[in-house]
Amino acid sequence: MTGSTTSAQTMSLVAFTAVATTTLLLCVMTGPDRDDLDEFYTGYGSLSPMRNGLAIAGDYISAASVLGTGGVIALAGYDGVVLALSTALSLMLLMFLLAEPLRNAGRFTMGDALARRTPGRAVRNTACAVTIVALLPLMLVQLAGAGDLLAFILGFSNDSLKTGCVIGLGALMISYAAIGGMKGTALIQILKIVMLLGSGLVVAVLVLHRFDWNPGTLLAAAAGNSGVGDAFLRSGLQFAGGASPRLDMITSELTVVLGGACLPHITMRMYTADSARQVRRSLSWAVPSVALFVLIVSVIGFGATALIGREAIAAADPQGNTAYLLGSRAAFGTSASTAETLLFTTVTTAIFLTLLASVAGMILACANSLAHDVFAHSKLLRGRRRGDELSPRREMLLARVSALAVGVPAILLSTLAQHHSLQPLVTLSFCIGASAIAPALVYSLFWRRYTRAGLLATLIGGTLTVLVLMPGTNLVSGSPTAAFPDADFNWFPFTTTGIVSIPLGFAYGWIGTVASGRRKAEEQRRQYEAVEGWILAGARPRGR
Repeated sequence: MTGSTTSAQTMSLVAFTAVATTTLLLCVMTGPDRDDLDEFYTGYGSLSPMRNGLAIAGDYISAASVLGTGGVIALAGYDGVVLALSTALSLMLLMFLLAEPLRNAGRFTMGDALARRTPGRAVRNTACAVTIVALLPLMLVQLAGAGDLLAFILGFSNDSLKTGCVIGLGALMISYAAIGGMKGTALIQILKIVMLLGSGLVVAVLVLHRFDWNPGTLLAAAAGNSGVGDAFLRSGLQFAGGASPRLDMITSELTVVLGGACLPHITMRMYTADSARQVRRSLSWAVPSVALFVLIVSVIGFGATALIGREAIAAADPQGNTAYLLGSRAAFGTSASTAETLLFTTVTTAIFLTLLASVAGMILACANSLAHDVFAHSKLLRGRRRGDELSPRREMLLARVSALAVGVPAILLSTLAQHHSLQPLVTLSFCIGASAIAPALVYSLFWRRYTRAGLLATLIGGTLTVLVLMPGTNLVSGSPTAAFPDADFNWFPFTTTGIVSIPLGFAYGWIGTVASGRRKAEEQRRQYEAVEGWILAGARPRGR
């Protein structure tokens, strides 16, 4: 058994090295010219709808989704499946409501889309700040998870080695974003989603084969091996310790639905399509890909509980983050043939690539926003004369330097966060997406009277509300699985802040607009009507 384990570790290490080398070469080969902004920011819209759709799905399915969602399904059963379905529903919301207007209103970044209605440096600077605040926690989760993943697969437990893995992989992810730009990271996302879905589908088939192709038998075995019986297949297990379990669950799912697809590294993919029709066709590939992932992770999550037990999964990781890997390994049975070792190596390599691609996409989104929304519109950098623009070559250089400026602090912070529960960081990002970014996008794209003051109130107020409430949730303290299990400053009795922050996010925008006065709202209405056809239908206004 020891020999087979060593063989699997060696094979995984070789596969990881090959993947890292190949993907870096892809970025170098597809990297944009030094002065071609459109190629760096959007890849010239050169990806076909199928490839762009797979890239969107790849960006959407992060390592936190694979490992975290699989863990919740393995530990909480029904509640985990609802969480997985919420992720698919979130992408469908983007497809049917926001995708086309976003593509029409924006050019490179979320700041472009918001500034279409209300131009100004304050809007762009705030959009950039919210982009970084929303994505930095997710980056920390992925980077810290990289060290834990390699430790689990390669069999070492030394903290110094984990930290070294985080730093090395972080440097690689910065290189992806800085060298490859949008097109390079898109190719990595495509490779990732194909490997992830392909290997996951094979494992799901093996799990179902172990239970005679009967999902009912699988669910019954999972419930029987969960230690909680039929409660495993009913709602409420994940939130059983809270003051209002049912309300907590509804709020958590609403946060995922509203926040998941509105995060900036997802919305930036809308700008890579060269027409509204291409956006629709791209999402028609992305949504089924995510739906297939939901099915796969559900089968593997239930299979992990059915085959090795909920207690063993929680012992390996209290959050269940290793359940996907444990379930994949258990699906092969007690034998350890070369084919099974190769398949498990493919699964681990797919998750490894998921970590790399996810962080690279987030770093790129933050770097693009810094370079385009802040530096390119800075009077100091553009020159003293009004109307001067930053040269494309200089903006390209700033975008690449920005990738370094975002990535290095993320690496340093992740080395500090890796010894704590990281679930609060994932929840923080989704809460900001649902409470600040989603209201700002909905109002900006569809409300005629929405003013600059309303937009700034939405972005700043929604973000600050989440940051104030999040430390008081039960994910941060007050429970054995919290980030600080030995402390208890849990004064907000919910898992997410959404029950308060989402309504307030929309309310801030309304209050800010009303406080601007009727005259300002009327001016904004006329400005919106001038570009309404462009935003909603892609029809260019006269004179443009």
